[in-house]
Amino acid sequence: MPSICKSQAPTVSVVDIANGFNSPIGVTHAGDGSNRLFVIEQGGTIKIVEPDGNHIKSPFLNISALISSGGEQGLLGLVFHPEYETNGYFYVNYTDLNGDTVIDRFTVSSDENVASIDSRYQILTFDQPYGSHNGGDLHFGPTDGFLYISTGDGGEAGEAQNLNSLLGNILRIDVNGDDFPEDSSKNYAIPTDNPYFGQSGADEIWVSGLRNPWRFSFDRLNGDLYIGDVGEDLFEEFNYQSNTSNGGENYGWPCYEGTSEYLTNGCGDISEYTFPFDLLEHDLVDSNYCTAVGGYVYRGQTYQYLNGWYFYTDWCDGEFFVAKRLENGTWESHSLGTIVGGFAVTGFGESETGELYIVAWTALLRIVGDENIFMNGFEADK
Repeated sequence: MPSICKSQAPTVSVVDIANGFNSPIGVTHAGDGSNRLFVIEQGGTIKIVEPDGNHIKSPFLNISALISSGGEQGLLGLVFHPEYETNGYFYVNYTDLNGDTVIDRFTVSSDENVASIDSRYQILTFDQPYGSHNGGDLHFGPTDGFLYISTGDGGEAGEAQNLNSLLGNILRIDVNGDDFPEDSSKNYAIPTDNPYFGQSGADEIWVSGLRNPWRFSFDRLNGDLYIGDVGEDLFEEFNYQSNTSNGGENYGWPCYEGTSEYLTNGCGDISEYTFPFDLLEHDLVDSNYCTAVGGYVYRGQTYQYLNGWYFYTDWCDGEFFVAKRLENGTWESHSLGTIVGGFAVTGFGESETGELYIVAWTALLRIVGDENIFMNGFEADK
């Protein structure tokens, strides 16, 4: 496990970009050259922030009538199709009025700042046993173009080890095909190189053994996958998958929480599981860790000395961290201190150019660097 330097002084800060959001939980971009940012509001709306920081008050999309919201439910994820500039497609992940997960596709209207609500097209839906641990994040793989979906265990811990369940996983599907033409609720294809394709286990599963992967991301440079997984009683987890992986990693929940045994009845040998590259332990003195918030690897052009560092935090404690995988396979990790405050940051995002943003309270904030980072032992990717 990496060593976290708790005493290290903060070497990044944030600047206010836009305000007036209602329960923002994420931010992303459309990849269409407009440099707009799209802020996801849990209550069912998506708002646009223009490059000059103007927060357009009328929503890009409003599906509040379709969703159950509050607690861990609501509009939870947004991603734009890699060919959005030509096809106008984007995808949302939400809990419907029954509390179940739905992935829908919408299309932008003739007005680039307004989506067509009538274009709704269901991609995938599945039951949620309870109102918690819905996951909800969405990303297209930067190298394969497939849609990845984080699901969470739905409050049923054992589902994360049930390979016949869509719960407790990250799923991988092809939205450009349809392997289920007779089923109107399933409008996607299964990549034939998914690890359980044609075998025992749900064909959609890419990786398993996750409790509540609230936020995950890909390194836009090389396709490495980073997962922030919300813990139970002991640890908050941050997991990694190399871009060379063929999928099938089992991150251990609920057999293990972090590196500690949790519910091992019926579990396999320890060698069958992939363990986190970093843990935030709940009972540390002067900490208040409770909810992992996965971030992004910085690949922007403004702060070259941040290049290659993965940013992440904890919702309750508010302490920020950066980590990097070294050439020998070990990890280096540093604390950046409490930059924003506890019970604030609900999600990260990146712009078209790779600059990093967070949403906290009612605001959209940008992460900015500090040349003093050199004085604290950091090194950028060579």
